[in-house]
Amino acid sequence: MGTPYERDVVAWAMEQAALLRAGKLSAIDIEHIADEIEDVAKSEKRELARRLSALLAHLLRWQHMPGRRCSSWTRSIKVQRKSIASVLQAAPSLTASLTDPRWVEGTWHDAVAKAIDETGLDTFPEDCPWSIDQVLSAAFFPEA
Repeated sequence: MGTPYERDVVAWAMEQAALLRAGKLSAIDIEHIADEIEDVAKSEKRELARRLSALLAHLLRWQHMPGRRCSSWTRSIKVQRKSIASVLQAAPSLTASLTDPRWVEGTWHDAVAKAIDETGLDTFPEDCPWSIDQVLSAAFFPEA
């Protein structure tokens, strides 16, 4: 049937929290706790990537479909920027991801795939044409 961690991760987590609070450190499942803590960090990084990818896809759509711009597009861009700011405020160390070329490139490729799905267009640049500062700036809206 496996370990308590494998059988029911929620029950395991509650048990581990109780052991930690009781100071019973010799009884805790150190390896799985370390894995879970790392997963929290990975989850936060995925959330930032998801938000940035959505923002970039919206900006691509804004730039490449100027005749279809509307207030809901503006709202979507603003919402993603605010959400990114909230993620970064809660976890300032994630700001380093925004300067990691490989991470940004992966996020850009996700955004392009979303933009292709949303627009039916397939004429987007291979690399992001905007700086991260531009993308996150409330004043930035790319022109066609």
